[in-house]
Amino acid sequence: MGWIVTIVIGGIIGWLASIVMKTNAQMGIIANVLVGIVGSVLGSWLAGLLGVPPTSAVVGYIISIVGAVILIAILKALGIFK
Repeated sequence: MGWIVTIVIGGIIGWLASIVMKTNAQMGIIANVLVGIVGSVLGSWLAGLLGVPPTSAVVGYIISIVGAVILIAILKALGIFK
C-alpha cells in the first residue's frame, strides 16, 4: 500500500512541478511520477543541507515540489526537456 501512495503522491508532485516549469505538455504520467519521486528525494536532501526541517505535511509537500522543480530545471539544462 505504501508504494501505491508513493506513486500517486509522486505523480501529483511531478505534475505540479511540470506546470510551474511549463513542461506539462511534454511530460506523460510516467515522467511525472519519476520526476515527483526523485524530486522529492532531492528536495528533502537539499532542505536537510540548508537546515530546513519539514515541520508539517504542507512544508514537506512544498519542499518536494521545489525539489521536483529543481530537477526539471536540471533536465532542461541537459536538453531533455525544452
